[in-house]
Amino acid sequence: MQNQTNHVKMVTCDPTALGLFGLAMVTLVASSQKLGFTESTSLVIPWALFLGAAAQLIASINDAKHNNIFGATAFGGYAFFWFAMAMSWMIQQGVFGEALMSSADTKQLGVAFIGYLIFSIYMTIGAMETNKVL
Repeated sequence: MQNQTNHVKMVTCDPTALGLFGLAMVTLVASSQKLGFTESTSLVIPWALFLGAAAQLIASINDAKHNNIFGATAFGGYAFFWFAMAMSWMIQQGVFGEALMSSADTKQLGVAFIGYLIFSIYMTIGAMETNKVL
């Protein structure tokens, strides 16, 4: 009897379209509140969790499987941003209790935004370096 080695290769599609769709849709929905079209972030939270966070996290994991470190980092970073935003909105609405809601300091959220601004600038520079057509 001979020993035979079988190689199984899992083939997945390019997840970039899913990640970009999630980013575009959640940005559109979240900006409706910032632009004054809507009043509250209550109904933005599910969009942030599922399209902003989960879709981009799936795209990040699949990009990592394709050995695309840039895509995995970009989609993963923004997925965790939307998880954090949804949690911040839930804290502001008192989902986790009155004590946490009253002690929340929005300046801390501003510091996180500065961090993501720096991250976004570096990712933009990286995207321009990745594609030499630009």
